[in-house]
Amino acid sequence: MRVQDKLDGIRIVSRPTAKQTVFSIATAAMIGVVLGLAAKLVDTPGINPLFDDIGGRLGIWVFAATLLSVFSCSPKLAAVKAFVFFASMLTVYYVYTVLFLHFFPTKAILFWGICAVISPICAYLIWYARGVGGFSYLIASLPITVLLVEGFELRNAYLPVHTHYYLIPLLMGFYLMMITVLLIFIPRIKMQILFILPIALFLSFIMIYFNVLGLIFGGLNSFL
Repeated sequence: MRVQDKLDGIRIVSRPTAKQTVFSIATAAMIGVVLGLAAKLVDTPGINPLFDDIGGRLGIWVFAATLLSVFSCSPKLAAVKAFVFFASMLTVYYVYTVLFLHFFPTKAILFWGICAVISPICAYLIWYARGVGGFSYLIASLPITVLLVEGFELRNAYLPVHTHYYLIPLLMGFYLMMITVLLIFIPRIKMQILFILPIALFLSFIMIYFNVLGLIFGGLNSFL
């Protein structure tokens, strides 16, 4: 049996019209522009640092891209939408940074650029999270795992000598809300949560124990 036949058995692809496809991609681009601009505007003095901490971390973007992907009509469309989302978000964010703030953050641009490049592959796979079977359960657990790990690592986000360490419980609560939303909306059948959550917890334990995010991202991700 071909690989594609096996994937078709996990989740059936629907065929949108050309108009629906264009609208779907345009919507992803618009969401990217709005969120990119919002993330940049809250990254200014005088704004509550909670918003900057949310926008400056990986979790919120994994959350948004996951929802865009799983509610696409096909894995190919999910891949296109994810890339368009990240490309539009990063373009707005860093064009604003360079033109108005006269600052070129090379490391950050490199990090998020890599995220944008690999996002189509991730989105293609994540689309199958709303399917059936063990593969879909594993795929569905991955974004939840990222949120669990990054949320747990927030305990190291601020040292007591810093002025914003009080934000840690608020940020952890926000991550818990994102995890809850994914657990509610990703599975087609709610009983699938009984498989997805244990897998996510197990993978989270492994990633935390071996400091996987720290090894991958180093100092580029803001919580590290």
